[in-house]
Amino acid sequence: MDKLATVPPLSASRSRAGTPAVFDVLREEIIALTLAPGAVLSRPDLQARFGVSSTPIRDALSRLDEEGLVRIFPQRATIVSPIDLSHARQGQFLRRAVEVEIARTLAAKPDQILIETLRNIIRQQAAFAELGEFERFTQLDQEFHRTQYAAADVLDLWHLVRRQGGHIDRLRRLHLPVPGKRADILRDHAAIVGAIATSDPDGAEAEVRGHLSRSLDFIETLRESHPDYFC
Repeated sequence: MDKLATVPPLSASRSRAGTPAVFDVLREEIIALTLAPGAVLSRPDLQARFGVSSTPIRDALSRLDEEGLVRIFPQRATIVSPIDLSHARQGQFLRRAVEVEIARTLAAKPDQILIETLRNIIRQQAAFAELGEFERFTQLDQEFHRTQYAAADVLDLWHLVRRQGGHIDRLRRLHLPVPGKRADILRDHAAIVGAIATSDPDGAEAEVRGHLSRSLDFIETLRESHPDYFC
């Protein structure tokens, strides 16, 4: 799971995109734990994999370092950083603060097209949950939340929250396979949409607050099962 050699090669069309493609793929793999904490990222190997020069690799790793997702040791190595609980708590705090306000805004003036879009995403998530397709489930989870940012016309905040949320997102991904977790997420999502649909800002706020406040409740269990993943 934490070896670069196990990661499938990037397609030629994406490799030509340079730094953004390298950054996006590596970030996605770090969040998904395909590249687990402690994995060594060899720059020559990355150049060969992505088919780019050293500059896009260096720039992508620098951006990942800025987000705290890798540690760069000059002239030595670059490794995927462990999950930092302080950063995770701050990422959770920021996201909760923003999304509570988004939920209130959307519930104040419900939009039927938005509501049906969100419910369709939940239906797709449920299907992938049944199949055990964690990556597609996670992608749809992100789309569920991103759609609300777009509907509230604050999509730039989505990108800000995502940049600050790498550690809490890895924690959520680590927790996802635990029995009952996916069902809890689906239930929370349905409750959020229900409160928006019935024009209940207080209810929507409560549902979002609860949904985004549980990720750190299982820290000790996760640390026991994956002690090498945390700093």
